[in-house]
Amino acid sequence: MARQARVRPAALTSTMPARRFASTESHGDHHDHHDHHDHGHAAPVEESFGTYGYIALGTIPFVYALYTLSRPGKDGEATALEAYLNKFSYLTTQSETRNSLHTAAVEQAAHDKNLLYNIERNTNVDLRYPEIFQSSSPYNVPAGHSANLDNVVAHYREQHHKEVARQQAAQAAREKQ
Repeated sequence: MARQARVRPAALTSTMPARRFASTESHGDHHDHHDHHDHGHAAPVEESFGTYGYIALGTIPFVYALYTLSRPGKDGEATALEAYLNKFSYLTTQSETRNSLHTAAVEQAAHDKNLLYNIERNTNVDLRYPEIFQSSSPYNVPAGHSANLDNVVAHYREQHHKEVARQQAAQAAREKQ
């Protein structure tokens, strides 16, 4: 059974390639594609020993050297590793000294902070003139928030008169001398 090709118009055949049909002969028994798996395989690649392999080989002499250094000497002498580490014993005393100085400084700072937080403070604010309480714009005061400050003004006026009297008394005492 042969297939027949369609006839295309001349305008299409010049710009488009001709269509090819699969032949029915390639699906026979002698061309079974399920059995052929050797096409497209890559060639074997040589692999290196790898980083971890070299690390594993390098640990063997390191462990042997560490074992040798950690063995005590003849007649109970200190090990070579212990003798090397004892060279740095001065760092321990230096660190202890530094830590004790730091602890003392922190304790002193805590004492000073506690002292400053718990002293009695003067909560009075001396004003140069009592009218400073009323120096703001009357238009910025919300309704119902205006307060009668006559007592405050009287207090500061009295304080001012006492200060003037004290200054006059000091001036008089200086003139008598």
